[in-house]
Amino acid sequence: MISLWHRRLEKIAQLMWVRAAFFAVVGVAAALLAVQLEPFVPEDLPAKLGSDAVHQILNILASSMLAVTTFSLSVMVASYASATNNVSPRATRLVREDPTTQNVLAVFLGSFLFSLVGIVALNTGYYSDRGRFVLFIVSIGVIGIIVFTMLRWIDHLTRLGRVAETIARVEKATLEAIEVRRKNPFLGGRRLDDAHRSAMKRGDPIYPSRIGYIAYIDMESIGSAAKELGAKVLVCALPGTFVHTSRPIAMVVSDSLEAQERGVASGPKDEKKEACDQVQNAFEVTDERSFSQDPRFGLSVLAEIATRAVSPAINDAGTAIDVLGRAVRLLAPWVKGNPDDDADAASCPRVFVPELNIDEMFGDVFSPIARDGAKIFEVQIRLLKSLLALAELGDAPARGAALRCAQQALERSEPAMELSHEKEQLRAIVEEIRQLVTPQ
Repeated sequence: MISLWHRRLEKIAQLMWVRAAFFAVVGVAAALLAVQLEPFVPEDLPAKLGSDAVHQILNILASSMLAVTTFSLSVMVASYASATNNVSPRATRLVREDPTTQNVLAVFLGSFLFSLVGIVALNTGYYSDRGRFVLFIVSIGVIGIIVFTMLRWIDHLTRLGRVAETIARVEKATLEAIEVRRKNPFLGGRRLDDAHRSAMKRGDPIYPSRIGYIAYIDMESIGSAAKELGAKVLVCALPGTFVHTSRPIAMVVSDSLEAQERGVASGPKDEKKEACDQVQNAFEVTDERSFSQDPRFGLSVLAEIATRAVSPAINDAGTAIDVLGRAVRLLAPWVKGNPDDDADAASCPRVFVPELNIDEMFGDVFSPIARDGAKIFEVQIRLLKSLLALAELGDAPARGAALRCAQQALERSEPAMELSHEKEQLRAIVEEIRQLVTPQ
């Protein structure tokens, strides 16, 4: 688990203007620092290679890069609109953070500023003959970078903002979140079991400082605060939970019964307050949910894409079927068994975290599709077959969750279906799932 400050730096690095500003600074520095390489250039070499051509090269670069940058920005905005209208507004963030698009725009902007600063420096007599030769060599290198970037950009434009490409981005982000939770099922802490839940009544609550969604939990910070307090911290709100200032996000429970009776304030009051503030600040609360520690958010976005596809306005059952296949791929590793509570493997043994509920994960992705696609036989049969596949792959809790979800889907689809043989096919699949749960 990375710290909250590390995560914030990563988020800043993903902003488009940061990368563009970095390339812009590099371009300006390359134009101005070329004069520092003059001593390494033989005096007769500039005359042999015709370094006077650099002025014309820079003029071409400046005029073309401005047009290309403007065009690329318009394409980027169009891809955002396409992702919002055809896929999901929640998926636009992944398109916006696309590193290829950011690198392309940054290279084009940096090249434009390089050429612009070079032209200004040439007109002010900043370069000698050898300095112009160095600038000429650098310009050739910049042209090579631009050509390579344009070739990547052309290939990338064929997919940018398309429905399948955006769905693949959502699947990738969700898979990364699921893999993180599989490796650290309790985010580096220990399982919050029934015994610890009962201890919550004796604990001191920690409330969020604002209203919003839990986007990230800095477990290392909570673990150090719990050690300082000599207490256990019971996490009440997982990433993705909507919280407000009257809902506890964590409970601090002292190790000893005697300390519990006195309250956690058995230590110095200032130290206790500082540690509790550290626990509160370890929960990042934002206006929107995040993919990083919240696999359920990715599943919900996939369901939103599918429900939009089966709406009467779009009527694209194929996209919903594609989403169901991706959901099986995502959930297949998760349904194979619940993780064990290994105290020795936990990096924060004083922090207790609830596990993800398999019924809720199934409900996030399958229930909305079952509701909005109830009249579409192709979608319903694929949904039930997906649940059957997960039941065959999963353990007993996963099979039970698949059966409950399948029964709910059947209850929705039977009144909407008109043909009896279609209903029979759906009932047969639900019966197969039931046989896996309660074999005869």
